[in-house]
Amino acid sequence: MTRLISILLAAAVAGCTAQQFPYPVESFGTPSGDQLEITMIHHGSIALSYKGFNIQIDPVMQMGELQVDYSVFPKADCILVTHEHGDHLDPAAIEFLSKEDTRVLLNPASQEKLGKGEAVSNGDTLRVGPVGIIAVPAYNITEDHMQFHPQGRDNGYILDFDGFRVYVSGDTEDIDEMAGFGPLDVAFLSANQPYTMTTTQCVEAAMTLSPKVLVPYHLSNTDTQEIKDVLDSNDSGIQILLFEELR
Repeated sequence: MTRLISILLAAAVAGCTAQQFPYPVESFGTPSGDQLEITMIHHGSIALSYKGFNIQIDPVMQMGELQVDYSVFPKADCILVTHEHGDHLDPAAIEFLSKEDTRVLLNPASQEKLGKGEAVSNGDTLRVGPVGIIAVPAYNITEDHMQFHPQGRDNGYILDFDGFRVYVSGDTEDIDEMAGFGPLDVAFLSANQPYTMTTTQCVEAAMTLSPKVLVPYHLSNTDTQEIKDVLDSNDSGIQILLFEELR
């Protein structure tokens, strides 16, 4: 009887904890039969967990009045930073999420600003735990926006989970290099003005990349429903997931 009560109590606590988790999570099956869980945190910050290996991308503890509760996450095995802007590089978040063997991978300008971690540049490939990682270009192409994210400085990342491929764009517009990024299962595409893509550019990038699932992120005031409506009306075959948390 005592053991039964313990089991029921543990189940009740687990259920309560699951209900209180403050961020939406999507789960995807990979070709190996394992599950990849992706958590939508805020703006450009997401977390991925695979085979017990935990990745944080562009973790930021506070943006304006919003405070992110990173205490609900396990310490990271790997932290990826796309570039050095304050809504992507937060030394306090990196420190909080790090443990003794955490690998912090950053574009060179972020590594120089942080003063630690491993610099990775456009085109670099590496493997961290069960994940293959490719650093890909991320930059502006609109004439009066190129000062925000100049070509060659910042990274996007393609992550390979046993053949299940996730693209996280970082701050970019719909650059020509995207034509070579596929095939993709999930694509996170930044869409806010004036720093990244317009809704039209996001649609064009999605059509070029042709992921199975699109998640617009780094949104600010972007009308994401417009992105979904245009892709749906063009029979893109892309599943579009919209999250208010990613504003």
